[in-house]
Amino acid sequence: MHVDILAIGVHPDDIELAISGTLLRHIDLGYSVGMLDLTRGELGSRGSADIRTREANNAAVKIGARFRENLDMPDGFMEYSQENIIKIVRVLRRCTPKIVLTNALADRHPDHGRAAKLTSDACFYSGLIKIGTTDDNGKPQGKHRPDNVYHYIQDRNRKPDFVVDISGYLAKKMDIIRCYESQFDDHKMGEFAEQVKTPISGADFMAFIEAKARSFAREANFEFAEGFEVDRYPGVVDLFDLK
Repeated sequence: MHVDILAIGVHPDDIELAISGTLLRHIDLGYSVGMLDLTRGELGSRGSADIRTREANNAAVKIGARFRENLDMPDGFMEYSQENIIKIVRVLRRCTPKIVLTNALADRHPDHGRAAKLTSDACFYSGLIKIGTTDDNGKPQGKHRPDNVYHYIQDRNRKPDFVVDISGYLAKKMDIIRCYESQFDDHKMGEFAEQVKTPISGADFMAFIEAKARSFAREANFEFAEGFEVDRYPGVVDLFDLK
């Protein structure tokens, strides 16, 4: 199934926390979106792989993604390997995205930076004709290289190369984040009331998400925004498109 944008995260909830506003905005603009998680986040202090998978699927429905898949790489011990690159390449060649949005180039969680390199390199290798892959039916896949790879900013306050206006989408973004009931308890405790507190589980973290969106937006004269980095400079056709 073709999509215009493929959002990739090493853990379920990476995408929602960092760029669900961007995805919502582009779906409203008429673009199609797919989602790919590399692991099930099974090493997280709260919840379990099964719970987080259920939460991720609920979030994907709220976002309006055409699909969400998981590559079942081991959380925390995901390796930069030919095997894992090929796993991502097969997805890229199947859904042929023009744009890939993926983890931060460097971050507090070491998985984020490692996933950034793994997925960015997979996007390059996916365009090499001599790397052969097959689809789920054993049929050879054609090569495909996305036009652009952008790295979303996550926990650390890195300086963005550009920001995307998500004004009007913050409330829905926060609602989508709260699909991960096992991870966040600012709105209700329920079955997860007795679980350990983590740096992201409390109401102060939700306030941080909003504050970061305001901070990214300020210089571009938006109300809320999400930040991205690139490892190559982007081109501009019309200077008046820049805000």
